[in-house]
Amino acid sequence: MSLNNLIKNWTSFRSRRPYLDQYKNADYKWAMVIDLDACTGCNACTTACYAENNLPVVGKERYEKGHAMHWLRIERYWGEGESVPVDMVPDRGAQFLPMMCQQCEAAPCEVVCPVGATHHSADGLNTQVYNRCVGSRYCSANCPYKVRYFNWWQYADTAWPNPLELQLNPDVSVRSKGVMEKCTFCVQRLRESMDHAKTDGRLVRDGEVTTACAQACPTSAITFGNLANPQSQVAKKWKNQQIALEKDEQKKDENLRGYRIFEEFRTYPSVVYLERVRDLEA
Repeated sequence: MSLNNLIKNWTSFRSRRPYLDQYKNADYKWAMVIDLDACTGCNACTTACYAENNLPVVGKERYEKGHAMHWLRIERYWGEGESVPVDMVPDRGAQFLPMMCQQCEAAPCEVVCPVGATHHSADGLNTQVYNRCVGSRYCSANCPYKVRYFNWWQYADTAWPNPLELQLNPDVSVRSKGVMEKCTFCVQRLRESMDHAKTDGRLVRDGEVTTACAQACPTSAITFGNLANPQSQVAKKWKNQQIALEKDEQKKDENLRGYRIFEEFRTYPSVVYLERVRDLEA
């Protein structure tokens, strides 16, 4: 997107509250469902994300200073009401929650970027233009999920010593110092698949493309797809859980497990989580 195009269409590229049937006539709206009951916290998704998106391993010292670069992290926590002595582990074990950019429809990060480096795409992605980013970090400060990461160092010079640079994904740029980055829903895969489908005169089929994290998950806990296609698996799961993209508060059957994180902030995330099922009487 050129700067002239951005200035001319500034309003349409900014975050705004979603409305009913917003994507009814759209070709694509990418979304995700994560089943926490199937997640084992193995970190295969995190590893796949590192390999697919050329993420540097920053090391322990820089990690302790808050310079971590993982676009997808596994949150580990104990269940509500489960007290955990320091030297013990609860009988039912820990719970795990994969956390990445939630691709919010009304993204708080977009409205504070002074140069329009982060904006909304037509297919519902919260995109990041690296060569426009000036490193203000306003977007990181405004993100309630803390899933944006800043390049404090020129990692490209040290993270992949010869011959490890050969493992880099040629479809993804290696970001430079002073640039903000985050999960893109593996946009390079999406664009390639959409281009192929357009050449064939059709839309991307359900299951034809997926993210690296979903592909690597050994328990198929992550479902990715086109929410604008009512026949897609992700759209069916959203509907079955009575989750609607444009609603502030989901009023649904209490027996359903689907929810979106921090809905009360009205960010309208594109990621739905399914609660873990636990037999507390066992």
